[in-house]
Amino acid sequence: MSVREEFDDWATSGRDRGMEERHWHTAKHALARIPVEPGDTVLDLGCGSGYAGRALRDTKGAGRIYGLDGSPEMAHNAAGYTDDEQVSYVVGDFGSLPFAADTIDHVWSMEAFYYAADPRETLAEIARVLRPGGTFYCAVNYYEENVHSHQWQEKISIEMTRWDREQYRDAFRESGLYVAEQDTIPDREIMIPAEPEFPTENWDTREEMVERYREFGTLLTVGVAP
Repeated sequence: MSVREEFDDWATSGRDRGMEERHWHTAKHALARIPVEPGDTVLDLGCGSGYAGRALRDTKGAGRIYGLDGSPEMAHNAAGYTDDEQVSYVVGDFGSLPFAADTIDHVWSMEAFYYAADPRETLAEIARVLRPGGTFYCAVNYYEENVHSHQWQEKISIEMTRWDREQYRDAFRESGLYVAEQDTIPDREIMIPAEPEFPTENWDTREEMVERYREFGTLLTVGVAP
């Protein structure tokens, strides 16, 4: 199954809203760090329901928002959720971004980068479209150190890239981006049951669930265009 087919199915079944709710726990903290100034142009790569672009318009006064997704149904849903002429959605390939060089101030991606067919090609494209001093905020929950995410590949037909923290930094630098920061953002909102309630349907022990959400959380890597 292709990325388009997989996520068209997710969109038509309403899973896009579920992703938005789960991702927001950590995404809002990462979005708050992006140095968006009024009027800046932002690309939301793998936009899903489009929540990130709408948030940047509402909280930081971003100018033009482009949400790009490989799924036509995701882009269609996002447009339906958005009532803002400064926000638009396009269907596109991560490896061939439909933007001219030096035209984007910031790129944001949450839980989407690892679906790229060639992540290094995607980074090269991001470096191409960013203006000098522009940033790429890349947030992922599926990464090597997060051992509790490894099984996700078994649940989806698309091949995903599972890098560790160092591989992310190296790949950013190889694409020409400076690595400005890298850290993990814990999910402090998801409810973790008391010890007597374990095991649950998804977790054998409370310690594992605490580790997954409170310690590993979301890996954020920030690149800056020279």
